[in-house]
Amino acid sequence: MRHASLYLSLILTFLLAAPPAWAAEEPDNGEAAQPTSEDAAGSGGATAAEDAAPADDTDASTDATGSDTMDAMPEDDEATIHDAPVLGPQVSSKVVLTPEEKAEKEARKACKIEICDIIATREPMGPDIACDIKKTWRADSLTKMLGDQFSWPWGKAVCQSKLNLSRADLAAAMLESETTIKMDQFAVSCELHTGEGEPYIVEAELSPKVTFKNGKAVSASINWGDVSAPLVIYPVLYAGTGLDNRSNLLGSEVVEMVNEFTNKKCAEVKDELPGRRVN
Repeated sequence: MRHASLYLSLILTFLLAAPPAWAAEEPDNGEAAQPTSEDAAGSGGATAAEDAAPADDTDASTDATGSDTMDAMPEDDEATIHDAPVLGPQVSSKVVLTPEEKAEKEARKACKIEICDIIATREPMGPDIACDIKKTWRADSLTKMLGDQFSWPWGKAVCQSKLNLSRADLAAAMLESETTIKMDQFAVSCELHTGEGEPYIVEAELSPKVTFKNGKAVSASINWGDVSAPLVIYPVLYAGTGLDNRSNLLGSEVVEMVNEFTNKKCAEVKDELPGRRVN
């Protein structure tokens, strides 16, 4: 139980961040292909081929004296460094996404563009938002989220939910002096992978409410519903969501997240909006 309370804040972060994962898109980590051994071999091979290219007829006519002179020359510098340490294989801070992670990211971006288009055009007529949101956190990223104080005891965490949002409500939030968006209850599910057997499942229901004034979020509440989790996590998860329902501890974080999305995050995709281009 000692670690359970520590992991509660992280699991609540999963559950809170999964529905609006588009609001927390990580910057591109550069998915450029790593140099392959064939590339290296090709490059090195070309140099070696040039170095080993046969000399012209004039050089070939050099007599045995020239050959003896070459034999007497010292070996190149690399061969003379006997105690050079082995540095190991090349590593990089660049994160290369898996095909699954790329697909998740593209789906989140598509949802982000749909929402930002409504925010930009303020057009109430048209289809509502309906997105399947999925986000994978790698184990090393989760350890960093814990502040490197504790090692994340499981593998990757995969969270998903279905986001349904009324176009008319969102357009009104951008147009009217004051309005409140009340979302229907939906579920968020997170899988905690262990590397062996079936993953642990953490689930929670929520029905967020956000109040806007002049297009800016000013207050919010998550309104947690039923929760489900493994035995060790369940008591603190149940208590934590209940406490937030009573005191609205996470409301300010939701407000900050919404305002960052409507401004900064939507600005990142302004040239990709289908409704109109934003100057």
